[in-house]
Amino acid sequence: MAIESLLGNLPLKWETITLGDACQRGGGFIQTGPFGSQLHASDYVEVGIPSIMPKNIGDNRVVPDGIARITEKDAKRLERYLVRSGDIVYSRRGDVERRALITEQEDGWLCGTGCLRVRFGSFDYVDPLYASYYLGDLAVREWIVRHAIGATMPNLNTSILSALPFVLPPLPEQRAIARILGALDDKIELNRRMNATIESMARVVFRQWFVENEEVKEWKVGLLSDIAYIVKGVSYRSIDLVEESDTALVTLKSMERGGGYREDGLKPYEGEYKSGQKLSPGEVVIAHTDLTQAADVIGRAARIETSEKHPNLVASLDMAIVRPKEKPYTNEYIFGVLSQVEFSDHAYGYTNGTTVLHLSSKALQEYQFRIPPKNKVKEFSDLVLPIFLKIDNNKKESRTLGSLRDSLLPKLMRGEVRVKDVEEKL
Repeated sequence: MAIESLLGNLPLKWETITLGDACQRGGGFIQTGPFGSQLHASDYVEVGIPSIMPKNIGDNRVVPDGIARITEKDAKRLERYLVRSGDIVYSRRGDVERRALITEQEDGWLCGTGCLRVRFGSFDYVDPLYASYYLGDLAVREWIVRHAIGATMPNLNTSILSALPFVLPPLPEQRAIARILGALDDKIELNRRMNATIESMARVVFRQWFVENEEVKEWKVGLLSDIAYIVKGVSYRSIDLVEESDTALVTLKSMERGGGYREDGLKPYEGEYKSGQKLSPGEVVIAHTDLTQAADVIGRAARIETSEKHPNLVASLDMAIVRPKEKPYTNEYIFGVLSQVEFSDHAYGYTNGTTVLHLSSKALQEYQFRIPPKNKVKEFSDLVLPIFLKIDNNKKESRTLGSLRDSLLPKLMRGEVRVKDVEEKL
């Protein structure tokens, strides 16, 4: 869908301006974060003011995991780059269409190197929450990617963002649109937090039972390959990647930094693959490649989730499938083993490469750990299986809510559907 579809036949009193003009009306502006010459790697500290980097920009929110920090002295020196509630932060490179709305929680943090900050100034003309949803519309995101500079690595600058066409309804309508979409996102965020809590509980139980338990010293040492099959993913050609297909590859983009699964990283695929490379929900994969300089992905585990759009999922060459050989070993137990820091530290020792990191095939085969009695494994699996089913159900509900939000978004933004009509149906 082209951005022109958002701009034509708007309701009375709705305007089409540019994002730069929208900022200027309230006394705001668009600016880049500090350059590398203003903030060096040696300036980052363990405790201090958080610095938002591109890796911390999620889907309209800041992801604080692993965030860098600077001293209060440097924060004062770089005061003009600090963010405040209502700002929107973009990545200047790579996934340039991703953005994060700054909330009161991030007020006073630094718009870090590699980012751009959009500020609307006073909120008399633009509601920031409305703006953040508008900027998340597929047509708007495609416009940004299309105008970004660079084929291999897209780059965004203030001029490009300033020229972005921006639909500006009257302020009450903006707030009403933001309220409707925000209610859906609030439920999605609630599910995300619930999942983080109960998944953390499962990890704590695993660690207490199988790592920190006094009995562990008495268990025999074995190899991961003793209890699990390790299957390499399919080597694919770019010609086999298509726009639409029932089959999709699970790729590096399907892996969250630090581990975990992302459905939006799937790539529709129509090439060949072996039956053993096909994935089922709940199965565990390990990243064998990494493009992040901090090695945040390589050797990390993820559980496969159901995809309504792609019922057939296949592991790509960047992934290895780890399948239990026999009962009582389960996907839940295998995921627990591979989610521990002991395994990620072990995997890092089998990593080579500079720009692109690669994991040796021996890393999984040769991983040693103390294997518990089978009855203990069964007891653990029976305990945590309902937890993972709850996580999966929450994610399924969030996907449904996200689809509803994404379908409503362009219709609300162009006035095709009005807020009062939506409220009557919800």
